[in-house]
Amino acid sequence: MLLLPIMLLSAAGFTVLTTEFILVGLLPPLARDLGVSIPQAGLLVTLFAFAVAASGPFLTAYFSRFERKRLFVIVLVLFGLSNLAAALAPNIGVMALARLIPALGVPVFWALASETAVDLVGQERAGRAISIISFGVICATVLGVPIGTLVSDAYGWRVAFGALAAVAFGKAALLYFFLPSTRLERAHAPLAEQFRVLRDPLLIGHVLLSTLLFTGMFTAYTYLADLLERLAGFDGSWIGWTLMAFGAVGLIGNSIGGRLVDRNPIGASLLFSAPMALGLLAVVPAIGSAWGLTLALTVWGVTQAALFIVSHVRVMKAAPGASAFAASLNISGANLGIGVGALVGGRVIEAIGVGALGYAAAAIVAVAIALSLWLMSAQARASAAVADCPA
Repeated sequence: MLLLPIMLLSAAGFTVLTTEFILVGLLPPLARDLGVSIPQAGLLVTLFAFAVAASGPFLTAYFSRFERKRLFVIVLVLFGLSNLAAALAPNIGVMALARLIPALGVPVFWALASETAVDLVGQERAGRAISIISFGVICATVLGVPIGTLVSDAYGWRVAFGALAAVAFGKAALLYFFLPSTRLERAHAPLAEQFRVLRDPLLIGHVLLSTLLFTGMFTAYTYLADLLERLAGFDGSWIGWTLMAFGAVGLIGNSIGGRLVDRNPIGASLLFSAPMALGLLAVVPAIGSAWGLTLALTVWGVTQAALFIVSHVRVMKAAPGASAFAASLNISGANLGIGVGALVGGRVIEAIGVGALGYAAAAIVAVAIALSLWLMSAQARASAAVADCPA
């Protein structure tokens, strides 16, 4: 019966990550309604991501001592209240505050939910367990973001946030009534012991790799709705259905990534990074061809979804003695990348145009590929050094 708590956490993760990513589909109408430019509205993505990056390790290390069920319920209630505030925001300042508050809950929920899932099934099946948790993340892109876009197109972006608030309160109730109280066998590690993993240069390299990959992803993904509206001529409805298809193919990447990362974490990063760069490069040139654009978005969607779980498990496996703290480091690194990517994408749009987003994103992913190769070599040298040491 271990599947039930993991599925409940996956469902809660859907709401948490939809809250973070819903702006991807709402940027154009939100910017028009609040009287700001697209790059200025994109700063809301940066604010959210930077808040996660700055607070993640510290909040996760502190809250890891608390009983998980109660903590997860509180996080979902917090998300419901913040989404309700966003729905009522009269200006960009209030919207920024409404986005800042839930950002503090993302790393706590995601890192501790991941650790809870791994504790339930064991380290040898960590990838499979986290792939179930990640299913909620993928559903956020398959259903959450595009449905939010469709609701916004039909009723307005404020209704989309209001609906998301209702979903968050509903998920909090489900966790309260049906999630069993967790009693982990592993003793809580002191804060000093958890922070000790920061001395490992390979772990820092893994976190940096996640940062680079997410910077590349979100340089383009943050403004995908704007790109489709301006270059492909899609209206709100078409953008919503396109984002849904983009997320749907991500289910393939989630499944494959969850299986491959347990075998070779760095190899899995390389396997998905290279084709993602190609997909990013192909998006704008393929705009004039329905089949070409479909293929480019499919490659991008599959590989991006795979790299969500691959990056997460890769960093957790790099610090098995402090997996929740390592997960929070990955979340911070990934969100730092999301924030930087939104900034870079906004500057690219202002300086060159929306058509250059894919090229800029692919260049950043190329740097991540180079770092992956270096980490693979460094880990091989470290393993060889351990094998050569006398017992």
